[in-house]
Amino acid sequence: MKINISGLKDKSFWQDKGYVLPNFDIEKVRENTLKAPIWLHFGAGNIFRAFPAALQQTLLDNGLSDKGIIVCESYDEEIIEKAYAPYDNLSLVITLKADGSMDKKIVASIVHAIAAKGNMEELEKIFTSPTLQMVSFTITEKGYSLIDSNGNYHKDILEDLHTVSQNPKTLMGTIAYLCYKRYQAGKLPIALVSMDNCSHNGSKLYSAIKTFADTWVKNGLVDKGFADYIANPQLVSFPWTMIDKITPRPSEQVKNMLVEDGLEDVDIIKTTKNTYVSAFVNAEETQYLVIEDVFPNSRPPLEKAGVIFTDRQTVDKVEKMKVGTCLNPLHTILAVYGCLLGYTSIAEEMKDKHLKTFIEKTAYEEGLPVVVDPGIIKPEDFIKEVINQRFPNPFVPDTPQRIACDTSQKIPVRFGETLKAYIASGKRDISTLKYIPLFFAGWLRYLMGIDDEGNPFTPSPDPMLEKLQSHVKDISLGDQGPFTDALKPILSDSSIFGVNLYEYNLASKVESMFAELVAGKGAVRQTLEKYLN
Repeated sequence: MKINISGLKDKSFWQDKGYVLPNFDIEKVRENTLKAPIWLHFGAGNIFRAFPAALQQTLLDNGLSDKGIIVCESYDEEIIEKAYAPYDNLSLVITLKADGSMDKKIVASIVHAIAAKGNMEELEKIFTSPTLQMVSFTITEKGYSLIDSNGNYHKDILEDLHTVSQNPKTLMGTIAYLCYKRYQAGKLPIALVSMDNCSHNGSKLYSAIKTFADTWVKNGLVDKGFADYIANPQLVSFPWTMIDKITPRPSEQVKNMLVEDGLEDVDIIKTTKNTYVSAFVNAEETQYLVIEDVFPNSRPPLEKAGVIFTDRQTVDKVEKMKVGTCLNPLHTILAVYGCLLGYTSIAEEMKDKHLKTFIEKTAYEEGLPVVVDPGIIKPEDFIKEVINQRFPNPFVPDTPQRIACDTSQKIPVRFGETLKAYIASGKRDISTLKYIPLFFAGWLRYLMGIDDEGNPFTPSPDPMLEKLQSHVKDISLGDQGPFTDALKPILSDSSIFGVNLYEYNLASKVESMFAELVAGKGAVRQTLEKYLN
């Protein structure tokens, strides 16, 4: 059996094997959506298919909506070709539960999937539809960045800033152009909703689009009213959101189970841009989506699918709780030290007494004292769920190598905000912290690309990797130091740590811990034993 519209006609096959099928007329929903779209999403990856698309499916299944989502991919357009087109845009969403059971559901809420390149005319038509309520994004944090690590505009961004073209080179240029078309169509209201896992994501998106609008106005490329339109929250809103659902790459174990069920064409494909896709996505059961409720053109009733709508202040508290204390920093610690200790599974790391203790102490002793209770989710309960249920789930095949991607971009939010909270509150001199600097030292050790047994490994992709590694390239296992000259360019960089660690007497502790970690083979394990036993 194949996952496509034709294959769904044999309902008995699916139902006998425990698959949940769409409870609505797929063709009618597609017709309704294309005629009067309400939701356009950018970023066709696995998190979108496993979470936002599944939320809209819930509304459709329960008769709470009669329209689906149109998705556009601008970065890895091969995803559309390999994971959407062959399956009539259907997705098989596998929910992996900690007890080993799983839910298997065909999601048909994605009515149309297109690549950005070469389809601007169609995107314009969708974007200028008066019925369009929201444009959402899962494009990762770097998708909103206009500048490089040296503070200069990326070359393609610079080109898009200096011309209003129907074929922009960047996604932010594309969104700005489409917003201009919606402005020209009658200043139509819209919500631009970042669902990416980064702090104040709505403001990051707003800043990028506002930069385009202001620059275009300044250069006389568009009329002044466009900048006013983007800056008017009653016409264009940029809600803050907090999203949380671990969605690793497709699992071979899950694929084998599907093949046993009799499914065809469920191979896992690696695109040329290193995205792993398949007809199915697998994800954990736990999920949270908290959204600031500002939608100038109305919105789908997603609260009836479990989304929490609230005010900006509460979203900020929830996001800070998760990203700065209760989940993401712990994930990053496991990622970096997991690579150093040769692990390829987050769940297996949770059986390591040192690593489990490491994240417990970081969370409870150094994170919680400065976390703000958002009121709608208790931080202590969230941490307990993460450490005792979510990370140890052996059926969520997540890897430290995946989580270690873009670590330099994650540290300022996942750790830097905690440092700044201590400094602002005066609760504790940050030079007395133990576990956060131990992570920093471990990350510097990770940049060497040598594991604890002395074997080389390839660090995960990171936009600053080449620059960072240039500072540690002459350090070898067994070196005695001092390492200040090599490490100072990194540890003094407030764009990475949120603060200059030398100004707060934390750098010397990191340097000292780093020296212990590079003392020789096995030094990583010995250092963990020293600080965590």
